[in-house]
Amino acid sequence: MPTTTADCELAVRVLVTAFADDPVARWLLPGGAAERVFRPVVQQSAALGELAVSADGAAVAVWLPRGAEPPAPDVESLPDHLVRLRTFMTLTERRHPSGRAHLYLVFLGVRPDAQGRGLGGALLRDRLSRADDARMPAYLEASSPRNLPLYERHGFRVTGDPITLPDGPPLWPMWRDPRP
Repeated sequence: MPTTTADCELAVRVLVTAFADDPVARWLLPGGAAERVFRPVVQQSAALGELAVSADGAAVAVWLPRGAEPPAPDVESLPDHLVRLRTFMTLTERRHPSGRAHLYLVFLGVRPDAQGRGLGGALLRDRLSRADDARMPAYLEASSPRNLPLYERHGFRVTGDPITLPDGPPLWPMWRDPRP
């Protein structure tokens, strides 16, 4: 089913609430520009048919397909007040795997009042099942140590040392090979 503009707006609202207390989001967007950061990625994911919203609208997964050779991040076009976003993009892109096409889970968010009900896990299972059928690996950066067990249950493994943001929290790069 095609994703509508209303789906995109709902996804942005869910992400803003889900990431309100996230340590990386707080470091990245101290002034609260979350909607401006989430909206273009949500729209890109939707345009590619990769945006997933739970049936009850409480959980969102934002996936992007990546080729074997990653695109160069367009950090120069970011406004000066988003200097931390520029730093984030530069540091994460340095560690982003290349040489193999894969799915990139940019954001997985569940509204705080709906967390712990398995909604995020259901979105992961659905997309990863189709990725397995296509023999497609997946990658993400976990923004909190409490999220690591969730991703590990779905087959992701930490790939080396955390990415450390200047005066900020760490991110854990995680890779998942397709399951047979």
